[in-house]
Amino acid sequence: MIKQPAYLKKGDKIAIVCPASRLPKKIDAAIHVLQEWGLEVVTGKSVSAGDHQFAGDDALRAEDLQHFLDDPEIKAIIAGRGGYGTIRIIDDLDFTVFQENPKWIVGFSDITVLLAHVYAQFGIQSIHGQMPYTFDDATPGSLESLRAALFGEEIVYNYESLAEKPADFVPQPGSVPNRPGQMNGILIGGNLTLLVMLQGSASEMDYTDKILFIEDVGERPAAIDRMMRMLKRAGKLSRLKGLIVGAFNELPEEKIPFGQSPEEIIWEVVKDYNYPVWFDFPLGHIEDNRAMTVGKNFILSVQAEII
Repeated sequence: MIKQPAYLKKGDKIAIVCPASRLPKKIDAAIHVLQEWGLEVVTGKSVSAGDHQFAGDDALRAEDLQHFLDDPEIKAIIAGRGGYGTIRIIDDLDFTVFQENPKWIVGFSDITVLLAHVYAQFGIQSIHGQMPYTFDDATPGSLESLRAALFGEEIVYNYESLAEKPADFVPQPGSVPNRPGQMNGILIGGNLTLLVMLQGSASEMDYTDKILFIEDVGERPAAIDRMMRMLKRAGKLSRLKGLIVGAFNELPEEKIPFGQSPEEIIWEVVKDYNYPVWFDFPLGHIEDNRAMTVGKNFILSVQAEII
């Protein structure tokens, strides 16, 4: 049974924590944006903590997140940034109170671990979207999509062609055509590397009859190929109702080119299935990272003329 946290309203109190890497800069501007939305913002100890690359040691980060999971006054928890480290604390968290009184958890990248876990274990929805660390470079549209998702407003993403996508969204060279079709299903997804790393764990989501969205950053094409083929061999991709492919950017330079773009790699792996595939969707480690609600019913409609 899917549980939807209560949508936010003006005056609600939310918390910012860092379950993974430390913040390298102030997030005062992001806090101001959230306050302009009518929210009261509190920050956890991890926001200003540091332990090498982490936002404090594992115990501090787990305690910080646990505090806000249990606090009934907090209506949403937004991760300050991703990086690495959520997987180190996920099994130390007690979700008993959270399960009875769910609240929105927001983030992307490494926070995929947390989003996936609360859906896999408890069927609780969460939001894959911009974090305070990325607010400075975020497009107004991406921030508005996050606000709308948090406040329960209807969100419709309708890009009829690459030319009509946001001006700052540039598809990677080697993009391939979308595959048309229409499907209705529950939305799951996140960072591809983390989704693969969660296989076989308590945080692994059920892919059957789902619409999956994926993105990644800084991964070699060979690594993307390896991960996609792992999911295929595990039977995950054949069970889907649809696939949404976000940004696969900041690819490392290779002495010997792999020979395929991330989009071409993904298409080769899923081309024999018959569900709709939407490439170049604005999500991931990009300025126009649009909010996606994990666990929400989603209608994916891809027209034949979309390129």
